[in-house]
Order: sequence, then structure tokens, then C-alpha cells
Amino acid sequence: MKPSRLLRILLLAGIVVSTIGCDQATKHMARTHLTGLRPLFFVGGSVRIALAQNHGGFLSLGSSLPAGARTILFLMVVGVGLLLAAAYLVRTSNLRFATQLCAWCVWAGGLSNLVDRILYEGRVTDFLVLGLGPLHTGVFNVADVAITAGAICLILSASGQRPDSLRGQTQP
Repeated sequence: MKPSRLLRILLLAGIVVSTIGCDQATKHMARTHLTGLRPLFFVGGSVRIALAQNHGGFLSLGSSLPAGARTILFLMVVGVGLLLAAAYLVRTSNLRFATQLCAWCVWAGGLSNLVDRILYEGRVTDFLVLGLGPLHTGVFNVADVAITAGAICLILSASGQRPDSLRGQTQP
């Protein structure tokens, strides 16, 4: 049974609000409690918590660009991209609910990181690193988890996705 339109909107809004709320709350805690501290290690060193201010994008890509170029790329281009993505998601009615959910997770994570850039002079607060032996992630935050999880779900579902209007029809 397909959830009602109102229920879908409430669920999606809840995902967006909780993603942004959790991300901003954890970033605030990191800025408040980790400033000036050495990294904290947990689970035998597999989890590291340390404050990092990222001027770039994913894995600090673009952090060495001049400040003006970073502003254009990470504030303006990302901001316009998020506006266009939201408009598309709101106006498109033939996406499966699971696809919408994944897309809104990506969007919410992107918006939360954009809020950081606006409030903190172009920087995003990161504080988590996971590792196993010599392998480790880059420094990330809750918004990055939402973006990555949503993107992976979108990629995995893309191969089998059909608009709702085509369900039940036989394919040639």
C-alpha cells in the first residue's frame, strides 16, 4: 500500500529536519568541546574524533583554490544546485518513495554543509575518521554520512527504477 501524499511529505520533511538537526548539533558539540584538543581514539584506534575545518569539498578537494573560486564553487554553485534539486524533487511525482527518500538525504546533507559554509567563513566542520590498520577514511561529519548513504542508495536503486506510471506494464 502506497502511503498518502501527506504522510510522504511529513516523512520526507522529518528526514530533512532530523538530518540537518543532528548534523548541526554534532558540529556544534565538536566546535565547542574539541577545539584545541588532541585527537581522541576509540575502539582500539579504529574511531578517531578530532576537529577539522574543511575549506574544500569531499576529501578536501578544492581547498587549495583561491578564496574567491571556493566561494563561487562551494557557496554559489552548490547553493543553486541545491535549489534546482529541491525544485525537481518537489515537482516530480513519478519517483518511488525510496528514491525520494535517498535523494532528500543527499539534499539535506548538502544543505547542512552549505549552512556551515555560510556561517563559518566558507568552512565545513568535520570531526570523525574511521580506520582499520593503515586504511582510513577522510575526516567527515553527519551530513557527509547522509550524502554518502543517500547517493549509494540512489546508485543501487537506479538500475531497477521505473516511474510509477510504468508499473504493471510489460516491457518489450
